[in-house]
Amino acid sequence: MGNKILKTPLPGGGLGWSAVDDREIEAVARVLKNPGSMFRYPGEGETRECPLFESELCEKIGVRGALMVASGTSALTLCLSANGIGPGDEVIVPAYTYISTASAVTNAGAIPVIAEIDESLGLDPADLERKITQYTKAVILVHMQGIPGRINDVRAVCKKHNLALVEDACQAIGSKYFGEYTGVNSEAFAWSLNFYKVITCGEGGVFFANDEDIFLRGIYAHDPGSPMWKTGLSQGSRLAPYTQMGIRGNELCAAVARVQLSKLDAILSKTRALKKKLLSCLNTPVNYILQHVDDPDGDCGFSLSIVANNAAAAKGLAELMGAEGLHIGSVYNEAGFPDRHIYKYWEAIIDKRSPTPAGYPWKDPGYHGNVEYSRDMCPATLDILSRCLRFTVNINMSEANMEEVAEVINYADKNL
Repeated sequence: MGNKILKTPLPGGGLGWSAVDDREIEAVARVLKNPGSMFRYPGEGETRECPLFESELCEKIGVRGALMVASGTSALTLCLSANGIGPGDEVIVPAYTYISTASAVTNAGAIPVIAEIDESLGLDPADLERKITQYTKAVILVHMQGIPGRINDVRAVCKKHNLALVEDACQAIGSKYFGEYTGVNSEAFAWSLNFYKVITCGEGGVFFANDEDIFLRGIYAHDPGSPMWKTGLSQGSRLAPYTQMGIRGNELCAAVARVQLSKLDAILSKTRALKKKLLSCLNTPVNYILQHVDDPDGDCGFSLSIVANNAAAAKGLAELMGAEGLHIGSVYNEAGFPDRHIYKYWEAIIDKRSPTPAGYPWKDPGYHGNVEYSRDMCPATLDILSRCLRFTVNINMSEANMEEVAEVINYADKNL
């Protein structure tokens, strides 16, 4: 790399997928060697990977109910449906999150309302409150890039207006908020086990809830045939079964997920230590601020975001860092990739595209509100993201890498 500050090549890699070894292979082989047991529901006296994974999750996270499903989007859809959210209701979502967050709302038959983010890169509590209408029934607080949002402030708004709070922790598996895992104190929360997440089985998700009735509604909604299987999950309930979706988890993915769960603490210990090292090497910033984090100890540690003071500073910092070998651009720029994590590129939502000519859910006769969207409707979000430069940590990196990355950032800030 010549005389550049970044002398040590940054190793490629990720999180959960970079931790895969023979243990995941052996777990899959164990299931395949007994093909008669590949259905998630066990027979009398049998065990299965899905129930074992779910019980291990409950014990680790400290939640009463965990249900493995097909994806994070599926899990988030259950969070809403199980809370009685549906046609006629509005659900507030942040303008910065993967499109699946808004899609989960339409999956439930409800209307997504898009609110601004702030320097936490999560939902802005002030704009959240401005977006509440008589039709608002729930709020989805998303913990982006492993960093919990402003949970206390958002929960206060929800309590004030009697709204259900759902936490989307799909990108923040293992994150904590002042000592407790994110989600455990809300009505429901979701994880994604997608390839890119903290732990992965390739694809999958988990729906969590503490309330017995909410959890049971999730069980009914996720599998039309759930009452017929001897799961023990619905015994003694006063709720009549109903059908909605077919999104149950599978044994092969659960087998991998169980191994990955056993590695969660080690993965996060590595990323958290690396980020703390990086932060400790940064000088007091002049031309940027660090992303606001309510509880730095609960951060998963795989993402460092700096927000430049203005657009010129963002461009200048990126150019100076790039010249030293650290190539990171702004999260949002009009000439860049149409990132589906930014509301502006949610064409299906912004244009109110429906799977049927009836225009569902926006034209559902049960909906009496009037939500309008535009690509410039959240200017604060676009402004913050256009000034935001992000460095992503993976488990193959070292403290030496962090020292050099910090040196590059310090150099760019000093010489801008």
